[in-house]
Amino acid sequence: MERYFSRTGNTTSKPSSHEATEPRPSKRPKCAATQTTQLSKPSAPCKEIGIDLNSLKAYPGLRRKISQECEVAMGDQPEPMESDDRIALEAAIECIKFLISYGLILHGYGRSESSSNQGDYYDILSFHVRDRDNLYTVMWGENGMRPWGYVPKIRQLTTPEKERDIVRAMAAEITADIIGELGDGLFSIYVDEACDASGKEHLIITLRYVDEDGYIEERFLGISHLPDTKALTLKMGIESMLGKHGLSLSRIRAQSYNGNIKGEVNELKNLILAENPSAYYVHCSAHPLELTFVAIAKNHGDVSCFFTTVTRLISLVEAPNKGNDSAGGGQFAKVAEALFRADHRNGRQLNREIGLERNHDSPGRSLFETLLILDVMFSDVIDGLDIIRREGNSEAKGEAIAMLMLVQTFDFAFILKMMIEVLGNADILSRALQMKEQQIFNAMSLAHVAKIIFQRLRQEGWKPLLDKVLSFCKKHYLHILNMDDPYAPLGMPRRNIQQGTNLHHFQVELFYTVVDMQLQELNNQFDGVNTELLKCMGCLIPDKSFKDFNKQMVMKLATFYPSEFSDADIIPLENQLDAYIQDIQLDERFRGLEGIEALSRGMVATEKHMMYPLVYLLVKLALILPIAGRTSVERTSTRTTKYIKKELRDRIADDSMNDYLIADIGGGVVECFDNEGIIEYLQNNISN
Repeated sequence: MERYFSRTGNTTSKPSSHEATEPRPSKRPKCAATQTTQLSKPSAPCKEIGIDLNSLKAYPGLRRKISQECEVAMGDQPEPMESDDRIALEAAIECIKFLISYGLILHGYGRSESSSNQGDYYDILSFHVRDRDNLYTVMWGENGMRPWGYVPKIRQLTTPEKERDIVRAMAAEITADIIGELGDGLFSIYVDEACDASGKEHLIITLRYVDEDGYIEERFLGISHLPDTKALTLKMGIESMLGKHGLSLSRIRAQSYNGNIKGEVNELKNLILAENPSAYYVHCSAHPLELTFVAIAKNHGDVSCFFTTVTRLISLVEAPNKGNDSAGGGQFAKVAEALFRADHRNGRQLNREIGLERNHDSPGRSLFETLLILDVMFSDVIDGLDIIRREGNSEAKGEAIAMLMLVQTFDFAFILKMMIEVLGNADILSRALQMKEQQIFNAMSLAHVAKIIFQRLRQEGWKPLLDKVLSFCKKHYLHILNMDDPYAPLGMPRRNIQQGTNLHHFQVELFYTVVDMQLQELNNQFDGVNTELLKCMGCLIPDKSFKDFNKQMVMKLATFYPSEFSDADIIPLENQLDAYIQDIQLDERFRGLEGIEALSRGMVATEKHMMYPLVYLLVKLALILPIAGRTSVERTSTRTTKYIKKELRDRIADDSMNDYLIADIGGGVVECFDNEGIIEYLQNNISN
């Protein structure tokens, strides 16, 4: 969040919850977010005296001081903290800020003084005070003057209760900043779910909105435990979390979901739309569409087994080429080199939890590219596995034998070829969506084309696919099944086998089923309403001197939001559009703009958002859609998932987990908060 602070002299790289595409001017004083948060509601003494603190928003320091003076004058000032207590608490807060900003675990397995693992928090705080005589004395007490039963402040501040209290105060400051920045504005939600180390399901919500300077903000709102992933439960979870912060479903203008979410997404979308027709579903451009297709296909047991096998196979292929000199490394070198080239040819970061990667942060080759490499270099993979089977250690031999048994089957070959067809047909559309708003018209056209292609694949694709599979099996000496024989699945008890031929299984139960799944998902992702909505949004893109501007389409965009544009607003909007496009095309400051976010920032900077308020409202509504401008929700979701799966966190209560995550994901923001706001929260809200 460059707007809150700037780093000078420190170029250490660390995770950021919000990565802007360009440096953002710092318009507010450092820590202004905290100061505004603490005084977002004028205190009762100020009201009684007649002072309006809202008029001093631009001067947070003066605002805080006046509020404190009023509280003192009216006898509403909390009991002041002793000097030594404040010094000790500030040191503890600084250490927790440091650890939280790097996503480190604060506590260890042991809390006793004799424990060798009391956690990073205690270790860092002890190191912090070691060479500071005054601070050391405050924390540990005067040598020789410690009364019997004396508990050093460092021990008091590193108890689990005090640690949670400080983190809760940080989370409260960050959340209050989000809600204060959002104000009464509109927003969209990105919903994900994750399972922690103990197996509990959690709902994750990220807000997307436009701030007062015209910037897109994507902020992690919170996480909550779910008893199940049914649509109604998910909706109630969303309502509960929004209501906790004074928000409601009525202010949502777009909804988006992670493609790996286990819940009944389509039913959930419809439940929210029934309550708020303007909460349109839009596929989030941060989430690769092919991962959604893979997630849908994995609902079929055979396809899920296939991707599990491929994941293990890729791990085995890449292991000898990452410093491991195990057998098979020579044969696998060609395959690993091809995978490496695909990684860097793409150059993006993709979330691989659902697919073929173990590392979430690895540069991304697409799943389609990975399957193509396995198809072309299948012989090299088999040769490498055979070498490990003969020359590897006992554990490697067992893994290689299992892989050879699974990979050299007709079932594996069939699903490999089928998924190449499926992902290949979706690859162009997926790449167009990754280019976001610049290719919005092409993407919507490709979505329609993809539906036609999948329909044709279902009607005419079986025979060509079977021919490819048979040719592949002959080339690699794999056993070819007789399509008229009874189907006998691997690993299934014979008594549970349903009578049916190989032809029926592979054509009807597998091929037709998977293709129908993809076709249904395309229809859900790109229905007539959201496709038309996105086309209208594309007419606001300022690229190439507003070449895509279309007044009638922009007017149509307003009809999607009846709560914001009544019939009485249509004529003023039309008049504003006529003046707006002429004005902006003649203004040199708007030449060379790329993206709707740049247009939004430019309108605010030149105060044209006040000249054309209805046009600017449409620009903001377009930016709320998760396909416009930059988006980091996928990275936030991945970071959240990785965080809660760490072993030491599976014992944390749900409320504490939420606080830790808000502080962790908002780590870059929490650094800008001064300690005063956190201490005030602790004094006002935490006993002792």
